Amino acid sequence: MASFAARRLFPTSSRRVFSTSLRRLENVVPKEELKQQTKRNPELMILGGVMVAAIGGAGFYFARSPTGVTSESVVNIAKSGMPWESDTDGKYHYHPGGDPKKDPKQAPSALNVVIVPDVTLPKEMHDKFNKWGKDGYP
Repeated sequence: MASFAARRLFPTSSRRVFSTSLRRLENVVPKEELKQQTKRNPELMILGGVMVAAIGGAGFYFARSPTGVTSESVVNIAKSGMPWESDTDGKYHYHPGGDPKKDPKQAPSALNVVIVPDVTLPKEMHDKFNKWGKDGYP
């Protein structure tokens, strides 16, 4: 049943694809015309060389380390380093430099910390420098 449906839906599509490809390949551009084009546009050879070098370099790079990451290193998490797994409160703990012999340190905060100084400004200076909530400022 499936073959009948396939023949009804795509009666000659595969034959047409190959026939047009064969016709295109029969009318191959002569070598003389290709030489004439390279004489007319010599910068195409330079562009082709640059493209081959770029693609070759990318292929060489990804063939050597397709999924490797160069900027990350393994960091050992200290015992009871995850607060939700123990009865402690606080931040993550890790061993500095990945060395379990060193004492664990607290990990830095993932949130940005902003310290607002306790300074009072005159109203005109506050209006001049404070842009929060004004037009054009998010």
